[in-house]
Amino acid sequence: MAAPNLALRAVRTRMRLSQDDFARALQAAGHRAGEPNDANKRLVQRWESGMTAAPRPVYARALEVVTGLPITLLGFATSPDGDAVDDQHGGDGVTSPMSDLATPTPRSAAAHGSHEGVWLSRYQYHSSSRGESFAGQHFVVVLQHGDRLTVRSLPGSAASSLSLDLSVDGAVVTGTWVEQTDPAGHYRGARYHGAIQLLVEPTGRRMAGKWVGFGKDMDVNTGPWELTFQDASTSKATLDRYNTPPG
Repeated sequence: MAAPNLALRAVRTRMRLSQDDFARALQAAGHRAGEPNDANKRLVQRWESGMTAAPRPVYARALEVVTGLPITLLGFATSPDGDAVDDQHGGDGVTSPMSDLATPTPRSAAAHGSHEGVWLSRYQYHSSSRGESFAGQHFVVVLQHGDRLTVRSLPGSAASSLSLDLSVDGAVVTGTWVEQTDPAGHYRGARYHGAIQLLVEPTGRRMAGKWVGFGKDMDVNTGPWELTFQDASTSKATLDRYNTPPG
């Protein structure tokens, strides 16, 4: 009997999504990427029960976009080279829990023109209610599919959660950001969002630019934002190492 995929189930429940909601999010991600998929509740149930060892590539890419995690950290079976098994070619098997996942081979961001890996995100903003300027810092995981970047903060790196959805055009990175603030903090769990544009330095190890967003008085605010490269690996061991507040 196949072992249930506890890792995927834990990620979905942490996102507070039902299996139906999760399937709809996968469909929406595929639509945005120009790769339509037929995700439904039954498919999510098959993954979580372990009846299907790993998703087909079109679903794997959607899963990474929706969860912000590498497919190898979502409890799916892996091949010896660290790639997720394609369920079109030898599908149903045993799903490993996250603690037993094989570590994927680290990829060099510079060598392959990829921005994947762990980055330090830092932005500055002025708090009108406190009359001071502050900096927000998170360690984030960047995943890349073609010219699209999915950026999600590691939960232990800050009390707030951060997500960015970006597109790359040469050295220009453009997209949107969303931050869910700390429920126990000054902003009492308020959700803020806006746009962002960054320029990638020639080294490929730093992106810097500006964010724009609405304040509580419906005024348009802006400020600096930068991402600094930390590690090309997205293995569980690496993410565990960075799942802590930046120094």
